[in-house]
Amino acid sequence: MKRNNKSAAAPLPSTVTDIPEIKPGQSVALLQELHILTRDGKLNQDSRRKLKQVYHLYQFIEPLLQDVRAEKGAVSLVDHGAGKSYLGFILYDLFFKGLDDGSHIYGIETREELVQRSRELAAKFGFAGMSFLPLSVAESTTSSELPEQIDIVTALHACNTATDDAIDFALKKRAKHMVLVPCCQAEVASVLRKNKGRDLGRSALTEIWRHPIHTREFGSQVTNVLRCLQLEAHGYQVNVTELVGWEHSMKNELIVATYKNLPRRRPTERLQEVLQTVGLEELGHRFYAEQAQAAERAQ
Repeated sequence: MKRNNKSAAAPLPSTVTDIPEIKPGQSVALLQELHILTRDGKLNQDSRRKLKQVYHLYQFIEPLLQDVRAEKGAVSLVDHGAGKSYLGFILYDLFFKGLDDGSHIYGIETREELVQRSRELAAKFGFAGMSFLPLSVAESTTSSELPEQIDIVTALHACNTATDDAIDFALKKRAKHMVLVPCCQAEVASVLRKNKGRDLGRSALTEIWRHPIHTREFGSQVTNVLRCLQLEAHGYQVNVTELVGWEHSMKNELIVATYKNLPRRRPTERLQEVLQTVGLEELGHRFYAEQAQAAERAQ
């Protein structure tokens, strides 16, 4: 008599409460499709890291969603550089799927195969309030497939200037809230490097970025400082914090901006001063320096 040596497959969890890391009400099947849960309903180390990051981000986004709904009755959210849309699907599963008010999530991603996969997944789970567009962040700003006004803009690990394009998008779409996790900022560092010879004798401050490794790190730091000043120069209240622990990534600076129509004069002046002090005047257009000045004069 032959024995069956195959071990029985582990039973799937009956509810998400059987997995402490998963929030109540989440779809086990969706998490499996996103490869956050394994086929037998388990979490591996990489999945825990992704979940921790998305959940931590959700803690910041949920109050913004509630704020917009209380004010307008419905929410429009654009997720730039959506990738496999972990954030969009988990946001929809936790917050949007129980709504019947026209709220909508738009995922923007350049890779068409990921867009198609996300479309198929949304259709499979009946997530009618999700759309996915194969566009760059810059292209989405003028796309007729998006509404003229968007409430919340997210950009999680938007690489290099994609974060600036997302800010440009949000400003032009009159977004009330922005949630940004910048990544791999290289543009400012390249300008600092190019002008280093000219600027070294001008001020002792140039010692901050004289060495190549410091040029890279300072370039990344000053990029986000300029972004925050840019947002403040357009009337936003800006908070900067850490997304998750440094053990996961060194690129986890979280910028949350909310439009409050705040005074623009001081941040506009500071934006100009920083650009001039570190020799980045040629990037004024990137950070809306002239537009910020015009807006400040019009107040």
